[in-house]
Amino acid sequence: MSLRLYDTAARAVRDFTPLRAGQASVYVCGLTVQGRPHVGHIRAAVSFDVLRRWLTAGGLDVTYVRNVTDIDDKIMAKAAEHGVPWWAWAYENERACTRAYDVLGVLPPTYEPRATGHVPEMVTLMERLMERGHAYAVDGDVYFDVRSFPEYGALTGQRLENLEPAADTDTDERKRDPRDFALWKGTKPGEPDTASWPTPWGRGRPGWHLECSAMAGRYLGEAFDIHGGGLDLRFPHHENEQAQSRAAGEDFAQYWMHNGWVTLGGEKMSKSLGNTALVDEVVQRVRPIELRYYLVAPHYRSTIEFTDAALEEAGQAFRRIESFVKRAAERVGADAGSPVLCADFTNALDDDLGTPAAVAAIHDTVRAGNSALADGDDAAVAGTLGSVRAMLGVLGLDPLDPQWATAGADERLARATDGLVALALEQRQAARARKDYATADAIRDQLAALGLSVEDTPQGPRWELTH
Repeated sequence: MSLRLYDTAARAVRDFTPLRAGQASVYVCGLTVQGRPHVGHIRAAVSFDVLRRWLTAGGLDVTYVRNVTDIDDKIMAKAAEHGVPWWAWAYENERACTRAYDVLGVLPPTYEPRATGHVPEMVTLMERLMERGHAYAVDGDVYFDVRSFPEYGALTGQRLENLEPAADTDTDERKRDPRDFALWKGTKPGEPDTASWPTPWGRGRPGWHLECSAMAGRYLGEAFDIHGGGLDLRFPHHENEQAQSRAAGEDFAQYWMHNGWVTLGGEKMSKSLGNTALVDEVVQRVRPIELRYYLVAPHYRSTIEFTDAALEEAGQAFRRIESFVKRAAERVGADAGSPVLCADFTNALDDDLGTPAAVAAIHDTVRAGNSALADGDDAAVAGTLGSVRAMLGVLGLDPLDPQWATAGADERLARATDGLVALALEQRQAARARKDYATADAIRDQLAALGLSVEDTPQGPRWELTH
């Protein structure tokens, strides 16, 4: 492959060379299921879904792991606030996350491990760290000794002496160093028995950072290609992951990738700040495929400001692509043309997943396809359609992909809508045939008022949604 990726650890763009020829291993931090996901959460999933699709398009067999953090201080606090067991609260929100992934066309991971299912691996990892002198236990808690690992801070380019104390507990006086972070948290008074597991140091539950190291090692081995996540995870989460894994003797991730934030009102979208746009709610007013386009079109490392105007602009841009795909498919058949990726598109994605230039290449190809449609050049239409659909497929945006097809009651509603619009168009055609242009125009205007545009073509009238 000629793919180059920005590596956070190197603070530079590097050639991507997988550890094992013909394979790629990717671990992406999933969500802590304390609540329903917002658009900022889902951006990471969409960004790394594009990476996965591009690695696959490059001929690699991709093992893609995305975890679920289903035990956490915030989960327990939220569950107590709502008067439900912590595990019930976590599962309800895990289902909401899965729903958000699915509705935005994110491919299912190869493996999706839960933290609560991997306590034995965590205990083994802590034992290795203790044997090597990098961890210690105090009253049921287990801490990582940051001073024992000289490379601590290397991922984010920070010096230990400049770092603030770790915010794990309110008992810093029991630590060797206030910057030591919790690997394991002993059970505290008032916590439910179900939120603890037995260990050689007493019952308790995992620290956040320990979970991902244990799960990455379980499914990808001691060394793997890419570790991804949101920009906010660089420190302390990913710094601590790298430290504990390498201190235990593992090479861990060879490349670190981080996507930018989605902001609302100039601030990072965050539950704690109360400025979120929940995916479940946004897709009620914006088509999911258009929301995905909105998230894919900017570069994954850029910041996106979430506004209704930006969503509408993205929707209009996508509908121009979609209009060509559907018109071309009606003309030459959905499967016409070869799935050839244009050079500008390939070069853009090979340059650190440059989706802005890749999307621009799609729009350029669509313009050529529209000219071919106007000229009646079916061979050119077919070739362009095959290319456009192939490029859209890499971005997860092909409107003809079954992912975006309606089902169940929605499918019945779509068939009924198609039939009613077809009936209206037949009436309009009959009015035009008898030269009753006033009635024909009135029908067209009524359809336009409902958000449908009508285009007269040599093959007959066709319609599409305008908003």
